[in-house]
Amino acid sequence: MMNSELHDRCVLLTGASGGIGQATARAFAADGAKLVLHYHRNRAAVDSLLAELPVPAVAAPADLRDERQTDALFAEALRTFPRIDAVVVNAGIWDATPAPLHTMPTEQWRQTLDGNLTSAFFTCRAFLRHLAAVPHESASIVLVASTAALFGEADHADYAVSKAAMAYGLTRSLKNEIVRLAPRGRVNCVCPGWTDTPMAAGQLADPELVRQATATRPLRVVARPEDIASAIVFLSSDALAGHITGAILPIAGGMEGRLLHP
Repeated sequence: MMNSELHDRCVLLTGASGGIGQATARAFAADGAKLVLHYHRNRAAVDSLLAELPVPAVAAPADLRDERQTDALFAEALRTFPRIDAVVVNAGIWDATPAPLHTMPTEQWRQTLDGNLTSAFFTCRAFLRHLAAVPHESASIVLVASTAALFGEADHADYAVSKAAMAYGLTRSLKNEIVRLAPRGRVNCVCPGWTDTPMAAGQLADPELVRQATATRPLRVVARPEDIASAIVFLSSDALAGHITGAILPIAGGMEGRLLHP
């Protein structure tokens, strides 16, 4: 087994109460990382997760759409741990109701961009400010986007736009900025496709949707949260991915696109 050398490194994980977040926390804990587990409303899920993790970990709430709460999240983390070495930007929202752009309410557009993109901006900014204040030789950011960033998503343009901005604009800009603060700093992005999480359970209960969702990929199965988590841990590890930065990694069974006329 390859050694990630994440033992005793401190990772701040946003959206730790969700399916991918919980799997990612467990994967980091298995490699001995210390954890700051962010949640917005679902404290019970994070408390349950804390009870099972064999590493030092703390839960901290924040509405990441609010810059003051985001900055307070990092301040709370630093009251427990002296430094943060890696951040996983996993928190996000998705409105399951189809909304073609010509019918989409302005409020939905703004809520989605704030929930996904503005929250990522506040989170990354807070971490980069930490790097500017506390010397780091290495550091890592992994953004969790979506295959919607790569292929678009009809009836969900708000979501696709927010995730594309994370994958391309933020990832490829910040990879050049982070090294000014941490010489071996890295920024990467994962783009999961449909993943078997509680958030997607309602849609994945429809066999026809699953058939369509897997029709353009050679691996015709839906991802598990653990599939995403292992990629995040890999990219967060200097030992395993120390020369990878600016990467946009699809995790979707080889997806090439979507059928327009099934």
